[in-house]
Amino acid sequence: MNQTFMKEKPIIPLILSMALPMTISMLVNALYNIVDSYFVAKISENAMTALSLVFPIQNLVASVTIGFAIGINALIAYFLGAGDSKEADRTASVGVFLNTIHGIVLMFGCILLCPMFLKMFTKDADILSLGTTYSNIVFLFAIPQSAAMSFEKIFQSVGRMKASMICMLIGCITNIILDPLLIFGIGIFPKMGIRGAALATGIGQLATLSGYIFLYFVKPLTVKIHMNKMLPDRHLSAKLYSIGVPAALNMALPSLQISVLNAILAAYSAGYVLILGAYFKLQTFLYLTANGVVQGMRPVIGYNYGAGESKRVKQIFKVSTCIIAIVMVVGTILCLAIPGSLIGLFTSNAVTISIGKTALRIISLGFIVSSISVTASGALEGLGKGKESLIITGLRYIIIMLPLAYILSHIFGADGVWHAFWVTELLTAAIALICTKKSIY
Repeated sequence: MNQTFMKEKPIIPLILSMALPMTISMLVNALYNIVDSYFVAKISENAMTALSLVFPIQNLVASVTIGFAIGINALIAYFLGAGDSKEADRTASVGVFLNTIHGIVLMFGCILLCPMFLKMFTKDADILSLGTTYSNIVFLFAIPQSAAMSFEKIFQSVGRMKASMICMLIGCITNIILDPLLIFGIGIFPKMGIRGAALATGIGQLATLSGYIFLYFVKPLTVKIHMNKMLPDRHLSAKLYSIGVPAALNMALPSLQISVLNAILAAYSAGYVLILGAYFKLQTFLYLTANGVVQGMRPVIGYNYGAGESKRVKQIFKVSTCIIAIVMVVGTILCLAIPGSLIGLFTSNAVTISIGKTALRIISLGFIVSSISVTASGALEGLGKGKESLIITGLRYIIIMLPLAYILSHIFGADGVWHAFWVTELLTAAIALICTKKSIY
């Protein structure tokens, strides 16, 4: 497959053709997250709360594995743009090996530490038991998850977006089908409760990995993974981690944010923790769609950067920002128009739904302006500027957000946390424009 189309095809059709398959798969993945939570909520409100508390650790695993894979993606795209196929092959080989090691470490670490983590946020024995049961199963699949993420970014780096979409859909659909079967014990399947939700997630990840391996051998890539090239050297490893570590931190910071916000909101009631967990499930549907655009943009902008096409790099950034802004407009309209119906997916408690409606309406005020930060962070990763990308994400999730949430919660109560979201997005967008101007323009 000839990658020169990335610098020859008109930009709008190129971005759409690259982003649309990923956006579709991200939408389905977001749907899975909501469906998964919907079925868990049917077990009990405690089960949904347990899932909300485990979510930051799940996000941490995804952050490390996907973040490092973004480093693989960016370097392969750059080397292909520069015409160096040997280095592209070596990057893929070393990247898969190192990310598999990450999966092994995360599997053992998360299973061991998750019970202690849960005790930091609740003393309810039932919630602790449910959370520990779920985590002990779901983190057993960290290794296939890390391998699948590596293959995903390798496929994307050469423009095989449809193949990546198919594999992600296989995993998500498998998960959605298995959720009710294993949770409630339908037909020949045993009733496993929250254990069934965890097992369905793990089997879905295995299905995704199997799809990538099958396609890799049936329809080979221009980039090859070689066993004899997997031994990492200092120079290549440094390049991978210089992009991968900031990218991983970019994705891990929401976990820290959620944990701190859970601690702030827990002082009011467990219902607020549930609302925050429900919001993050809902916003996943929105931001994963935007991330689909970013994933389509990233190899394109990296390839053109490697090929020295600076004018085209600027145009790619502008077009991608506009597309993501449209996605955010749709999300804002939904949260303002039907917030009760959205929160009602996760609880039937009238008081919780009432509080959740207010939360969604306030938080959604920052969606549209956040398109600037989301696009800037992804574009900078594609250019290999991991530190600049990390600055934007750090401001958005931690440096501005958390102190602001703490201060405003003491002024406006729990609603102050919701207001901190849109204020943070506004301030971060202004700084993101400055960082992008220095790096791209």
